[in-house]
Amino acid sequence: MEMGEAKKGLKVAYIRQAVEDSLQRLQTDYIDIYQAHRDDSETPLEETLGAFNELVKNGKVRYIGASNLSGARLAEALETSRKYGFASYISLQPHYNLVERQNYESDLLPVVEKYHVGVIPYFSLAAGFLTGKYRSQQDTEKAARGSMVQKYLNDWGFGVVAALDEVANAHGSTPARVALAWLLARPCITAPIASATNEKQLSDLVEAAKLKLSAESIQRLDDASAR
Repeated sequence: MEMGEAKKGLKVAYIRQAVEDSLQRLQTDYIDIYQAHRDDSETPLEETLGAFNELVKNGKVRYIGASNLSGARLAEALETSRKYGFASYISLQPHYNLVERQNYESDLLPVVEKYHVGVIPYFSLAAGFLTGKYRSQQDTEKAARGSMVQKYLNDWGFGVVAALDEVANAHGSTPARVALAWLLARPCITAPIASATNEKQLSDLVEAAKLKLSAESIQRLDDASAR
């Protein structure tokens, strides 16, 4: 992601500069996991992964991960690390949730299963749509992320929310917890990423980790969200 003039991409010089800046801001000696946020097709993978490998060897980064890669590029990156003996991506951060299934399940899942890569999906609650708080056009008008859920405001999207309501009632839970529990039950998912803006929302997210959905509930959600 572009962070200012000459601050974008995955070339070795910028990676070195960016990690030093991060270490200084975080006031720490090392970063647990350092992720390439977006692919950089203009920089050879061996340059990018060589730079990350140097950081791992020097103890500044413990592990590396990637985000927003296609399945083909992720596989190519993992094979490049094998070829050169570099540190390898141990995690992938894709866009994946109940209403955004196709790209991950068709393109990325085969790769993460083959290479045993952990998955930490972002927008796990679809910018709040899967919490059930957007049930009409009016609900989005004053919301910070209202524009991001417009594409779900249709019969299919509301059908997914209705299924979440149904499963939440069956489990004595909430739509948000159910949506996250569904993700946690998917293949290769390590931990969904979701944000909270108040203590009640935070409690909802914590409780999701304890919720075990029945096979029937998972099937209900699968069927409702299938395209």
